[in-house]
Parts: sequence; C-alpha cells; structure tokens
Amino acid sequence: MNNTLIIIPAYNESKTIGTLLDRLKEPDIASIADVLVMNDASWDDTEAVVRSRDVAVVSHIYNLGYGSGLQLGYKYAVLHGYEYVIQMDADGQHDISNIPEIYKALMTPDDEGKYPDIVLGSRFINGWKDYPTSLLKKIAYKLFGFLIRLGTRRKITDPTTGLQGLGKKAFSYYSRYGNFDDKYPDANMLMQMLLLGFNVKEIKALMHTRKSGTSMHSGVIKPIIYMFRMSVSIIAVWIRIKLYKESV
Repeated sequence: MNNTLIIIPAYNESKTIGTLLDRLKEPDIASIADVLVMNDASWDDTEAVVRSRDVAVVSHIYNLGYGSGLQLGYKYAVLHGYEYVIQMDADGQHDISNIPEIYKALMTPDDEGKYPDIVLGSRFINGWKDYPTSLLKKIAYKLFGFLIRLGTRRKITDPTTGLQGLGKKAFSYYSRYGNFDDKYPDANMLMQMLLLGFNVKEIKALMHTRKSGTSMHSGVIKPIIYMFRMSVSIIAVWIRIKLYKESV
C-alpha cells in the first residue's frame, strides 16, 4: 500500500473514467498512490468500467451527491491509514501530470518550515488565458475569490478547483460529521479551512475542458442558483467561525 490515496468521485462517467484509470497506472503515479473511485449510483456502465481495471470502488445505492462521495472517501483514507489524499474529477479535465506535482507540494515545507495541509491545483494562476471559461463562470470565480479575500485576506485564484491534495490533518477533519458540505464543497470549504488556520497553498495545474458528459453546473439557471447558494454558504461559514468562535 502507498501512503497516498487518489479519490475520484464519479457519476455517469463511463466514457472517460476508463482512460483516466489506465493512465493512473503509469509507474510515476502508481508508485506513489493507490486509487479509489466513489461511484455515486451511476446508471451507466461506470462501475463495470472501474471493476474491469481492478481498481477499488465504493458504489452508493442512492445518489448522495458530490460532497458525500468525497467525505466517504476521506473516511476510507482515515480507516486505511493513508497520509495524503489527492482528489480529482473523473471527466478527464484534470491532467494526471498534476498528481506528482501535488504530491511533491504536500511534502515540501514553506519558508517557516510548515507543511501545507491543502494544496490547490489552480487553472488561473496565470490569469484566464490558459483555460477558457464562460462569462458567467468567470463572474462566479471572481465573486467567490473576493469573498474569501474579504474574509481571510488570502488571495485564491481558483476557489472552485476540484483538484486538491490534502494532508492527514485536513482530510481527517473533513471526514468527521458536520465538517464538510455534503453537496457542493468548493469555496465555502476554503473559507472554513483558512479561518480555522489550516495551511493552504496553490500551485499551477494543467486542466482540459470537458469532452463528454454533463457538468453538475451546466446550463444557465443551475450556475446562477449555484452562485447564490455558494455565496450564502461562504458568508455563513465566516459568521459561524468568526462570530460564534467555532474552532478545530
């Protein structure tokens, strides 16, 4: 067993997850990380594709949502004694070349000798030029980044990235009841972890646009609802921690 677990939440990703899992078997990744797929009650062939690759998979009987899948993966990592978790999407947007870089960042202390608890793979460290995105999503990223900076004085260039590395302190905290958003854990969780004193670092990541399937934030209405919900959640996290003095 390796000391790192790659968690991949999947919902109806049979067209892309097989290629991803095959690539994760490359020696430079397989030598540092095991793989766990969280199949969130997919109705397509996602589970069959995963099992044909001899990869660990947990399949939900009912669709529980993206956040619940991740949290169950964190519980799995705690139970099996992993030191690090790297989470990535199943749709092929997260290039596997990011895995060794995140792993390296997790084990590299800063100038004060502190190791990062969370490493974020950012699409936007160099601005918008490297990753095309819609105007509505740009507005959402800017809004979430502004709220995080207002609440924590930290600039986060990619507050909704699903490509993250977590140290044991972070994913153990997430694994406990009430510490993780069971539906849409994004910028709200970054606000929470920064305010609680977790060490968060961003590194540049290579990402691709989705080639198949449907995003959970697709369309026009869903992104607007998501933007509103997430903004309220970010503010609620700030109130809970700063005004009600919640701590780790």
